[in-house]
Amino acid sequence: MQTLLDGIVKFKKNDFESYKDLFTDLGREQKPHTLFIGCSDSRVVPNLITKTVPGELFMIRNIANLVPMYRISEEFLATTSAIEYAVQVLNVENILVCGHSNCGGCASLYLREEELNKIPHTKKWLELAKPIKEKVLKQLSGEDISAREWLTEQMNIVEQIKHLFTYPFIREKYQKQQLNIYGWYYIIETGEIFNYNEKEGCFELIN
Repeated sequence: MQTLLDGIVKFKKNDFESYKDLFTDLGREQKPHTLFIGCSDSRVVPNLITKTVPGELFMIRNIANLVPMYRISEEFLATTSAIEYAVQVLNVENILVCGHSNCGGCASLYLREEELNKIPHTKKWLELAKPIKEKVLKQLSGEDISAREWLTEQMNIVEQIKHLFTYPFIREKYQKQQLNIYGWYYIIETGEIFNYNEKEGCFELIN
């Protein structure tokens, strides 16, 4: 905790002063241009990898950067409501689904049943990615864990983009060219980011 407290002091003395005018402008409203849907993983830092400043990214972070399919419900829908707010209220121009290497959430899809039962809420959440697991196991033979990890993480990004199109207001804005949708795959160890090319059906290195 002391590390966090020391960080607050340093932020106020250094970073806040550097962006003082920006924070003054942001004091009453925000106008982010991009909705960033990423994993909760502590190694993924959206503003750092995109070199953006406060006010540019509206962020949703959850285990394995998942997007629930659109539905009307009386439940408390955190991710769904945040997507709705970003698109309908903040009028973001872009939606970015960002997955990453060595994703613990994606890896958890392959845990034994008894292990998943220890984390019942995570188990339920990962049902959103169950089709990915089935597709990967059909494509891969053998026990190549690295290949399975790589394929799962990338296919998951593509699947979540498909889920976005179940939202009627997203589909409408996309068709009117009022909204762009991207899929990124971030390699933690190298800092490389690959963008999904829908036409080619593959991820391409951003240079």
